[in-house]
Amino acid sequence: MQDLSIPQLAAVWALPVLSAVTLHEVAHGWVAHRLGDATARSLGRLSLNPLRHVDPVGTVLVPAVMLVASGFVFGWARPVPVNPGNLRSPRRDMAWVALAGPFANLLMAVAWVVVARLALVYHQALGDAAPFLVLMGAAGVLINTVLLVLNLFPLPPLDGGRVLTSLLPPLWAARVARVERFGLLIVVGLLVTGALGYVLTPIMSLVIGSLSAAAGLPAEVYGMVQ
Repeated sequence: MQDLSIPQLAAVWALPVLSAVTLHEVAHGWVAHRLGDATARSLGRLSLNPLRHVDPVGTVLVPAVMLVASGFVFGWARPVPVNPGNLRSPRRDMAWVALAGPFANLLMAVAWVVVARLALVYHQALGDAAPFLVLMGAAGVLINTVLLVLNLFPLPPLDGGRVLTSLLPPLWAARVARVERFGLLIVVGLLVTGALGYVLTPIMSLVIGSLSAAAGLPAEVYGMVQ
């Protein structure tokens, strides 16, 4: 496989990114609905239509800039609204709601590695579509692993931060929750300095390596979509 142009990279990444951020948010809303809060459903946010979840910055601008600048894509969707007061057990249930998004990304990473493996196995039958599907599968594994691991970082407003506040005693939970207004700036700062990557990259590599080994997917394909 030869190096991809920017339009080819965009084609490879488009579906994995849209599905990753969309289903991540739908999973939050679906679990919240199952646990008593119908806010997301009433606002039409349980839809699989990506347009209902698109954030102009996180779903369009940031991924486009990163694609051009680094060949790697990262993004996010508009958060699904959840009213903890409607949940049957607010503190406990918010943890399940928060975990639903990363769990959806784990399932999607597994699905994409299967797509890539099947494309390798049936490359003759698939013809010219096989290389494209292999690369799309690799992109799907990458973006979903990034969202899985990053969102589990225990800092509000990330999902891991919400799980942390659900587990801490109320007094400590309230103190941690106050960090949320600065959470995004802290995450950006940690990313820019490389500190967050230092902590999370080994975990991401472990997840990607495990999935690839289980599916017999060569590591080289990931380098072609970055």
